[in-house]
Amino acid sequence: MAKSYRSFIYSIIIFVFLSGNLLQSQSIPKSQTMEAMVLANKYFMEKWPDVGKVIVTDRPRPSNIWTRGVYYEGLMAFYKIHPDTSLLNYALRWGEFHKWGLRDGVKTRNGDNQCCGQTYIDLYLMDKSKTERINDIKASIDNMVATDKIDDWSWVDAIQMAMPVFARLGSIYKDNKYFDRMYQMYMFTKTKHGDHGLFNPVDHLWWRDKDFDPPYAGPNGQDCYWSRGNGWALAALVRTMDFMPGKSKYKKEFITTYKEMVDALMACQRTDGFWNVSLHDSTDFGGKELTGTSLFVYGIAWGINNGTLNRKKYLPVVEKAWEALVQDCVHPNGFLGYVQGTGKQPSDSQPVGYDNVPNFEDFGLGCFLLAGSEMYKMK
Repeated sequence: MAKSYRSFIYSIIIFVFLSGNLLQSQSIPKSQTMEAMVLANKYFMEKWPDVGKVIVTDRPRPSNIWTRGVYYEGLMAFYKIHPDTSLLNYALRWGEFHKWGLRDGVKTRNGDNQCCGQTYIDLYLMDKSKTERINDIKASIDNMVATDKIDDWSWVDAIQMAMPVFARLGSIYKDNKYFDRMYQMYMFTKTKHGDHGLFNPVDHLWWRDKDFDPPYAGPNGQDCYWSRGNGWALAALVRTMDFMPGKSKYKKEFITTYKEMVDALMACQRTDGFWNVSLHDSTDFGGKELTGTSLFVYGIAWGINNGTLNRKKYLPVVEKAWEALVQDCVHPNGFLGYVQGTGKQPSDSQPVGYDNVPNFEDFGLGCFLLAGSEMYKMK
């Protein structure tokens, strides 16, 4: 009897242990992921029916600025898994309103101004007879390639805004000059800007710009690694690798840095699934935040879906984070909470909370749609 009783108790313990693990590893159903994206995007499209409406915050800005460009990156990813013509038409009307042009014209070298070009090019690839969709963004990049200047990307956000544009052009025109210049500019940002570049090869994370490399330190005395800044870097890598030739001589660098970043990010994920706005300091305006968390989900889920990352090891990371985003951030009407507005550091656009409205709602939704689209692809 004693032996049978012990076996029974042992079986109960094993059952409870396995059940707990299963519950922890369960992901949000695909239907709920889709519902969350549809709801959040519907809220935004209904709030902004006029795609060309000037965005007014502290001052007026045209609707082809980087914040709206990031939204359309997410919208295009969403459209690929949810081919609703209203989504495509919304993007087409935006491009047509701006005559497929860039803020400050084709002579701009500012990566933020070139962000809209990612969507312009994606829409061109859907109909290559519409060359007007690619003409201005190509002219802008060609103007840059024609010079020897490679230090334009002095803030880490810029590599997400512009680097994937170079990769798309290189892929479309089968011309290595775009890949070569892209790599030169990326490596200057990584290893030269500031004192020794914006990437810390020890911590495998990025400083937002030269203002934050040592001796700058956060309140806890550690380096300040801004969550969204690192999210931009991770997104830049995957959105660039999507268009790089498989045998590219630059692929190894991107894959190596990408994997280093993922492991560094995995180590500082919060127990609730989110990441703090300051990755190494939970006391520096710590708390739930959507944009950085969404970009990390997007980047890591991409690696799982493309066979770059081990599914068993990394799937729990994105499942926990995505569940947190859907459960804690999405309002019943589709508004997204816990979005840090524009800035460059943890203290900017505070407070961040469930009911706080950021100065720009568009790019947070774009990040959310990028994350959700990759999660929806999960087998």
